[in-house]
Amino acid sequence: MIIGERLKMARTMNGFSQRELASKAGVTATAISKYERGMMVPSSGILLKLSSALGVRVEYLMRPKLHPIHLTVPVFRSTNLGKKEEAMVKEKVREWLERYLEVEGLFEIEKQTRFSIPPGYPIQITDIQEVEQVAVKLRREWGLGDHPIESLTDLIEGKGIKVGTISAPDSFDALAFWYDGETPVITLREGVPGDRQRFSIAHELGHLMVEPSPDLDSENVAHRFAGAFLVPEDVARAELGERRKRLDIFELYLLKQQYGMSIQAWVYRAKDLGIIPDREYRRIFDYFDEKGWRKREPGDQIPPEEPRRMKRLVLRAYAEDVISASRAAELLGKSISELCQIEEERHGGFPIEMCD
Repeated sequence: MIIGERLKMARTMNGFSQRELASKAGVTATAISKYERGMMVPSSGILLKLSSALGVRVEYLMRPKLHPIHLTVPVFRSTNLGKKEEAMVKEKVREWLERYLEVEGLFEIEKQTRFSIPPGYPIQITDIQEVEQVAVKLRREWGLGDHPIESLTDLIEGKGIKVGTISAPDSFDALAFWYDGETPVITLREGVPGDRQRFSIAHELGHLMVEPSPDLDSENVAHRFAGAFLVPEDVARAELGERRKRLDIFELYLLKQQYGMSIQAWVYRAKDLGIIPDREYRRIFDYFDEKGWRKREPGDQIPPEEPRRMKRLVLRAYAEDVISASRAAELLGKSISELCQIEEERHGGFPIEMCD
């Protein structure tokens, strides 16, 4: 039955129908259906064909599910995500989180990393303006002051929030949900610019920390929280001034580099706080549309942040001979050679002992 569940999970992650998988693996759709329902067990030769067609290791199809993952009220940050794509994303998130929990289990450290909601959160609000105070309150309780947040990912991983990235359609940005009713999880699409990624993280944090009244749009609330958490109102006014008729785009570009928040998010922030009039807001966005800069802004890009906690735990387990290199590869979701190539390129050729 385990193989059947794994097979269906991997098929959904790839967006294949049973017929499409059957064609790629050289078997019948009826056989795929029977494998998934546990009515038949594929031979070793068929397992190899299935794993190749699905882009997973054979060990994955045979691995028992130690942690059934239920996405409790998932909140997507996406645009036009269809049902098939949504199913793909959910299965990829489940598979990643399952590996994460297995890694933690190697050291029995789950209790040490549980998320502890600060007293009073999530805070209920009835007016979107109240989000500003919620964001400032959380920054104070986390000891952030008014300073730019160097690594938002490191910050929230340190608070017990599990963060991961997955390959996903462009229509998906991020997903937040609660695992086991106690642990918040944020998953992001990999390969997006760092400023967009950071805003998505802060947006999902808003869903966790703020409980809007039914008459408020939860996405608008989370959006406002993200801007307020990355750049508090006092900071925005100190940088931009109380009232402006016009903003210079290069000025906003320099602020983007300092605070890790996009030019467009700065414009939204200035509009929300009443620093600029609507006509200036529209002027800048019309200009961005004209130049084709909405998805990728001009100039030096903010590097994407990388969730590192899970990787550190895997490397620790490997260094202490708790797991083999092949097991490490399975938990990391990539081969050792792939890991080494990625990490050496990312870190200026730093030698990875696992690669020796």
